[in-house]
Amino acid sequence: MGTTIVRVGTIYIPVNEVNLSAEWYVEKLGAEISYQDEDKAIINFANLSFFLVKAAENQTANFMDSHGKERFSVTFEVDGLEALTSLHQELAEKGVKVGEIEDRGHPGNNFVFYDFNGNIFDVWSELSPTFKDKGTGSLS
Repeated sequence: MGTTIVRVGTIYIPVNEVNLSAEWYVEKLGAEISYQDEDKAIINFANLSFFLVKAAENQTANFMDSHGKERFSVTFEVDGLEALTSLHQELAEKGVKVGEIEDRGHPGNNFVFYDFNGNIFDVWSELSPTFKDKGTGSLS
């Protein structure tokens, strides 16, 4: 294969109410809205574009693993345990449902948080070397 995939450009997230969901991402995560209509909103944060797409009722990006545990499909990164702890506290203070900071047996620590629609996202304290080299250690 002569072509290499360079990066993820867009992630699609199912939502119930586009307007309220877009507002949630702006208020809670510092996202910027670049486009919005009644069926979708394009928001930007964490060096990515996210399409918030109006979905059928009770749809989320979550899935069940082989042990019956509901899982997230996206992990965000921050630069270090201090940044992880700070973000965890910030999100909790903004009324975001957050899980406990946990050691999962690999380098760094993680926690999960839930968006307005019940989508679960993970945050990891270990920033990828490519981003660490560029000095971009922010969720927004």
